[in-house]
Amino acid sequence: MTHRTNGTTGRTESATAPPSPSGPSPSGPSASPGAPASEAAAPPPSPADEPAHHETTAAGPSESDTVPPAATRASAGAGPRAAAGTADPAAVVKTVARAGRPGKEPPTGGRRAPRAPGRRGGWTPWIYLAPALAVLAALLVYPVYQLGLISFLEYTQAQVSGGEPTSFQGLGNYRTLLADSQFRQVLLATVLFAAACVLATLALGCALAVLLTRVRALPRLALMLAALGAWATPAITGSTVWVFLFDPDHGPVNRVLALGDFSWTYGRWSAFSLVLFEVVWCSFPFVMVTVYAGIKAIPGEVLEAASLDGASQWRIWRSVTAPMLRPILVVVTIQSIIWDFKVFTQIYVMTNGGGIAGQNLVLNVYAYQKAFASSQYSLGSAIGVVMLLILLAVTLVYLRLLRRQGEEI
Repeated sequence: MTHRTNGTTGRTESATAPPSPSGPSPSGPSASPGAPASEAAAPPPSPADEPAHHETTAAGPSESDTVPPAATRASAGAGPRAAAGTADPAAVVKTVARAGRPGKEPPTGGRRAPRAPGRRGGWTPWIYLAPALAVLAALLVYPVYQLGLISFLEYTQAQVSGGEPTSFQGLGNYRTLLADSQFRQVLLATVLFAAACVLATLALGCALAVLLTRVRALPRLALMLAALGAWATPAITGSTVWVFLFDPDHGPVNRVLALGDFSWTYGRWSAFSLVLFEVVWCSFPFVMVTVYAGIKAIPGEVLEAASLDGASQWRIWRSVTAPMLRPILVVVTIQSIIWDFKVFTQIYVMTNGGGIAGQNLVLNVYAYQKAFASSQYSLGSAIGVVMLLILLAVTLVYLRLLRRQGEEI
């Protein structure tokens, strides 16, 4: 029995709910004592539904007055469970069966399910990248393939001229290189020289990038123009200018330093130092400009907060700026390793082909001498393959160490 008060007439209406076709209808606290236990344990009407019911009855006759009391009570008090109980049992069974059918997804309200991020765009990005990939394949992949192929053959001037047939040597050229003591000395000198150039380039470039953020506009412009001038100078031109500056007879550096006729290119370490100065001079602008752009992208509030906390400039760089610039530093470090490891022009021009008795040889110059001065093209190709593998190994190890530290590249 359900009692309801009409707000307009003031009368109290009562109605008895007929039994539901799908079973006993759940009801609230007014269930009869003889009702089943499941009916008595049904949840009471939700508080969100009660205000709407009272508002309707207080406003006067509405559609709920024309609806049977059982349906009104089921929709207002029992919520979705009662609504499902008054629905057609055959329709309910058909809907459940359709939703659980294998290969069918439940309805999503007319909206498409979102696609996986990796499949977005399909082949469209590859179509746009196809011209660049074709150029890279022609300029990089095919030469590397030829380099590796020649390194496994016996390919000298006799084979080039057609006087002797080309024969397959397998790893014979690589065994010859590893047994050569000069190759091992040149390899060690190349690694040490490249490491010194990379560290000096990064140190100078980062220091000048920080300096650019401290000076005024006019000094900043002058420093940027001077750095870009060094960056735009061809390697052979810069090498010739540096040789003249340190010339023992006419160079201004020896006169200023009162070194007399000291020859910078005579000794091994002095010659390597001179080449290092030139390599750093033409390489630091790239690091400086790139790091300066990264520093300007850091919010000023972060640096200001570190300064207010009493941190020194070195501590700010080490604990705040450098960690935020880690992706940029990764790029400039890898680029510097590649450029400095395969340096050729500076060594060849400034030390006249590798110094006295080859004391200033690096791998690139050594490969050139083997391939073109001695006509041993297969040995020169093998040296090139060794350089490529070393650069790949160093780059992959560096990136792996960064990923272990949780950095995203």
